[in-house]
Amino acid sequence: METTDKLKLLSGDAQYDLACACGTTEDEHRERTGGGRWLYPVTLPNGGYSILLKTLLSNACSNDCKYCPLRSGTNIRRCTLAPEETASVFMEYVRKHEVFGLFLSSGVINNPDYTMDRINAVARILRYRYHYRGYIHLKIIPGASDAAVEDSVSLASAVSLNIETTGSRHLEQLSCKKHYLQDIIRPIKLMSKLTEKGSRFSRVKCTTQFVVGASDEKDSEIINYMFGLYGRLNFHRIYFSAYQKGLGTKDIPGEKTFLLNPDDLLTREHRLYQVDFLIRKYGFTAEDILLDGYGNLSLERDPKEQWADRHPEFYPVAINTADKEALLKVPGLGPVTVKTILAARKSSRIQCLDDLGAAGRRLEKARPYLAFG
Repeated sequence: METTDKLKLLSGDAQYDLACACGTTEDEHRERTGGGRWLYPVTLPNGGYSILLKTLLSNACSNDCKYCPLRSGTNIRRCTLAPEETASVFMEYVRKHEVFGLFLSSGVINNPDYTMDRINAVARILRYRYHYRGYIHLKIIPGASDAAVEDSVSLASAVSLNIETTGSRHLEQLSCKKHYLQDIIRPIKLMSKLTEKGSRFSRVKCTTQFVVGASDEKDSEIINYMFGLYGRLNFHRIYFSAYQKGLGTKDIPGEKTFLLNPDDLLTREHRLYQVDFLIRKYGFTAEDILLDGYGNLSLERDPKEQWADRHPEFYPVAINTADKEALLKVPGLGPVTVKTILAARKSSRIQCLDDLGAAGRRLEKARPYLAFG
């Protein structure tokens, strides 16, 4: 296959991995362009957006993950990019100012360390042959050795390893080849240690991804892991990918447990993203996240609205005097709007929402929870 044809196939297959800072709003959705590339908008450190080339090095895979359409034994067209080939075509896009950086993942070729050697080779060629100093996000393959993980961290701007699910029991339902503690938790802890504050690689960001709805874990289990990943391991971001029915085997445990239609699966994914935002941006604790009797989030109600309904004594919040933490507890108010409120009230009293110079359904949601007197 020609390089362009390989890239067209592998870039398309990379859609199943979300563990990079891809956009989530309508204006930030990925786009397919000439040359078979999937390009992903990403948030830049200094604000604004640029474009990330996201691709697999290979869609050949020796793993047997039941939810994955690229698993071994499936009848799909396979191909592999050589490290030199990948680096060369990426630099062509860089020279044309068409991309901001690279997200590189891969199926497992032969074994984890063989695959990591090829992934790291791409980054090494970019860094040392082409003297590229831009953004590189490398995927850590489950089961990779400590040396391979450290090599990736030394070359990358960000690294990620998909945690997939919560605990050994759940992973055993999805794969017979992966060992949860040895292949996933061990390298995740090492990534955290290598990038901790004050370390040589503290600038490198760590992310991970849950596959939601493939196994039968409850939302409460995922949320518990989220607090651990953020609080104890200092991960930068957690992503969630709703299992896509029809792409996996016929004995996916989650399909028998949750009996959710595709829209409900996406809603569940959305609720977990909302909880993630409440943890990272709003300072919510585990006790602030309300679950049903089965340990799952409501598909009908926003978790922040649920908290507000459960705590009527907290409202209304005085918009002109409340601190930042209290304002962030108001449904409809996000970090940007709260920042606007704190700045506006330094110069004059806020009499109504119109004084903020913003409008919209989300802001209107805040009205009954605020006091302007």
